[in-house]
Amino acid sequence: MQRSEKEQIVDELTEQLRSTETLIVADYRGLSVKEIDDLRTKLIEHGARLTVVKNSLTRRAAEAAGADAVLALLDGPTAIAFLEAEGDPVAVAKALSESARTTRVLAVRGGVMQGRTITGDDVEELAKLPATEILRGQVLGALTAPLYAIVGLFAAPLQDLYGLIEARIEQLGGAEAEAPAAEEATAEAEAVEEEPVAAGEPEVTDSGESNESEAPEAAEESGEEEA
Repeated sequence: MQRSEKEQIVDELTEQLRSTETLIVADYRGLSVKEIDDLRTKLIEHGARLTVVKNSLTRRAAEAAGADAVLALLDGPTAIAFLEAEGDPVAVAKALSESARTTRVLAVRGGVMQGRTITGDDVEELAKLPATEILRGQVLGALTAPLYAIVGLFAAPLQDLYGLIEARIEQLGGAEAEAPAAEEATAEAEAVEEEPVAAGEPEVTDSGESNESEAPEAAEESGEEEA
């Protein structure tokens, strides 16, 4: 390989290391060309591209990109699975783990996920997770279930409060309808009590008897005293 070709490979690899937030490093020592091609095809289906480059060139690219985590994983023949923006990290981890089990050759060393260093064991744990679509459904279910519960908690008291308000409105409406009648009856009673006795009418006492008979008796008593 000519020097210009090597420089081009290093430049391209450096750009990949700088722009990719998630990648997985594996030791492919002992894999056949067909096995590598099969693995590369599977990873492409899940949004990842498998790159196999000599460690000397990978090291230069990692140093240029400042990828210290990758530098620590460069020990022996190295293959790097670069995840694209729409790639599925769980599916990629599953594909690599499956290849490691079936070939008994591939060994996952670790990598970087969203800028954080992960180990080979982390990749294995990632491979045990459900598919991304199932995870999204589980997360959505976990988020929406409490929301329905919260809505229920608020809805019931609001309905009760609405009923109380309605009842209070009806109560106040009935009281307002009864108030004018009561006031009118009170006014009529006061008018009867304050009405003056007309001239010539006998005054009615509390006992219900008229005072009209008391006048002659008083006159007769007066005549007897004069005689």
